Amino acid sequence: MFRSALVASLIAGSAAFAPAARPASASSALQAASPFTEEIGAQLPLGYWDPLGICADGDKENFDRLRYVEIKHGRVAMLAVVGYLTTYAGVRFPGAEDIPAGFAAWGALPLNVWVQMGFTWSAMEMINRDASEVHGYKPEFPGDFRNGSKINLDGKEKPFLDFGWDEQSEEWKRSKRSIELNNGRAAQMGILGLMVHEQMGNLDAILPFSH
Repeated sequence: MFRSALVASLIAGSAAFAPAARPASASSALQAASPFTEEIGAQLPLGYWDPLGICADGDKENFDRLRYVEIKHGRVAMLAVVGYLTTYAGVRFPGAEDIPAGFAAWGALPLNVWVQMGFTWSAMEMINRDASEVHGYKPEFPGDFRNGSKINLDGKEKPFLDFGWDEQSEEWKRSKRSIELNNGRAAQMGILGLMVHEQMGNLDAILPFSH
């Protein structure tokens, strides 16, 4: 009896991941009708996925704005995951050894640290943004924050903090942008999972180290 139930549950579980013919056709039709099917991030297994129809009108300006927001949230989430895991592992700046990790840190931070954090966040927000309206520079893609900055090296003017980006192929650029976008998406889910498990009280069960 137990074996029969186990086999039945496995079959049911497998069926949940089996593609259904009708929804797949509808999804294919949606992708064919959208002008964003070839955009960065529209890739396997979902392809271009917009179940709420937020970009159904084909407005490229709206799509670029949402992509800008997604990239920025992803970058912040990547920093958040690294910071969370680092402090949870017990790594601290000198003088901050007694500050706990996770949510408990908010109530333990002294005022001077809050002031420093405020200035740091403000500086990061001012620097890491699209300032094309100030510099007259058109970004190459949403999330391109170089803002036309240049530096003189060996008598030649080159983009500042470019790391050779402009010298790479379009295929290489697309690959790196896809990697960043996917890492950002994973990090957003990751930091959310870490916060939820901390509130549930079982974070020690999923992390291999403890503070």
